[in-house]
Amino acid sequence: MTTLTTATATSTPTAPGTTDLARLVADRAPGFSLDAPFYTSPEVFDLDLAAVWARSWIFVATEAEIREPGDFVTVDIGPYSVIVVRDDDEQVSALRNVCRHRGSRVLTERSGSVGNIVCGYHRWTYATDGTLLHAGDQAPTFDRSCFGLRRVHVRTVSGLVFVCLADEPPADVEEMTATVAPYLDPHQPLRTKVAAQHDLVEHANWKLVMENNRECYHCEGGHPELTCTFFPTYGYDRDRIPARLMPAHERYLAAEAELEAACLARGMAFAEVEALEEDRVTAFRVQREALDGAGESYTLDGTVASRRLLADFDTPRLGRASVHTQPNGWFHFLSDHVVTFAVLPLGPDRTLVRTTWLVHEDAVEGEDYDLERLTQVWDHTNEEDGEFCARAQQGVADPAYIPGPYSPSERQVESFVAWYVARLRAELAR
Repeated sequence: MTTLTTATATSTPTAPGTTDLARLVADRAPGFSLDAPFYTSPEVFDLDLAAVWARSWIFVATEAEIREPGDFVTVDIGPYSVIVVRDDDEQVSALRNVCRHRGSRVLTERSGSVGNIVCGYHRWTYATDGTLLHAGDQAPTFDRSCFGLRRVHVRTVSGLVFVCLADEPPADVEEMTATVAPYLDPHQPLRTKVAAQHDLVEHANWKLVMENNRECYHCEGGHPELTCTFFPTYGYDRDRIPARLMPAHERYLAAEAELEAACLARGMAFAEVEALEEDRVTAFRVQREALDGAGESYTLDGTVASRRLLADFDTPRLGRASVHTQPNGWFHFLSDHVVTFAVLPLGPDRTLVRTTWLVHEDAVEGEDYDLERLTQVWDHTNEEDGEFCARAQQGVADPAYIPGPYSPSERQVESFVAWYVARLRAELAR
C-alpha cells in the first residue's frame, strides 16, 4: 500500500544560464555547506542527473515488492523511468520503460503484475525479460530480436534492489555487497512482505534531504518520537559528548555492551564499517547498533512492533543493523521488521522520499502487528524532516545565504558532500 503526502515550501531557483559549473565545483570549500546554486540551479540539477544519478548504483525497491513472476514496480529517476520486474525465470530484471516502437511510456502504473509487458499505445508486447514478442503490422524484413526493451544493470543485495543506468556500472558494488550482506542476511529479508509503503514529497533539493539524514545534530529537539529509541549522541565523538547528553551516552554504552555480547553469541556481524571515501563511487556505511528504551524496535517504548519476529530469532533485542548507501538510500533491519528509504529527485527543489516497511511473510496485520504502531515513529520523523528540509531550501534560496561550517558531529555530512563534489569533478573532466 502506498500513500502520498507533501511537505511544502516555496523557493526561487537560480535563473537558467547563470551558473559557471566548473568554477562552482572548483571553488567548493571543504568543511562548509555548499553554495546556493548547488541547491537551486536547474543547471546543477541537470549535472547531478548526469554525474550521480545516471552513473551510480541507485536503490529503487525491495524484492518483497516483486515476490512472484510478473510482479513489477516502476521507478522514476529524474527523467529516466525503469521497470523492475520478477521475470519468468524468477530473476529480478530491470528494463527501460520506453517502448522500442515510437518511445511511448510502456507501463504507467506504479506497481502491478503482468503476464507480458504490453505497451498501451500500439500494443507492442514484450516478455518479462524485455524480449519483443509481438509488434503488429511490420515489414517482412522486421527483426524482432533487435527491438527488445533496453536492459538496465540490476543488483540485489540482501533483498534490496539497486539499478545502474550507466553502460558500465561501478564495479565496487561487489565490495559493498560482500561487506553489507553478513549484517542483513540473518534477518532473512527474502522471507518478508510489504506491510506499508508511504511516499513523501519534500520541497527541497535531494542533497539537503541526504545531508539531513547524515546527522543527528537536529534530533535532540527535532525528533521526539525517534529519540525514544534512537540515541541522540549519533555522530558525536566520545570525548565531545555534551554534558546534557551524558545520561543518554551512559545508557548507550551499556546497551552496546549487551548487544555486542548477543551478537558474538549468535555469530552476527556488528562492527562499524565506514567506506565513504571520495574515490568510491559506491560509498556506504554499515553497523549494528543498540536501541534505547526496551531496545527491541522503533516504537515509542522500544518494544517490538510485530510479535512475529523475522527469521528464527530467539530474542528481539538485536538492535538495528543500519546501512547507508550513496547517493540515495538508508535502511534499518530490526528483529521484527525492516524499514527502507529511497530518495529520488523530482526537480531542483523537490524530492520524493519513499519509505517501505517489511514484516515476516507470515505475520498477520491486526494479530501480529498494528499498522499504525509499526509506521508511526518514521511517519512522524519523515514529516519533521520534511519541514526541516523545506526550511533549509527556503534559506539557501535567500540572497542572504552564505555557506556555514559543519560541526564535528556532522562529519558524515561532509563525507557525503565531498563524495558528491568528487562525482561532479569526474563528470566535468570527461
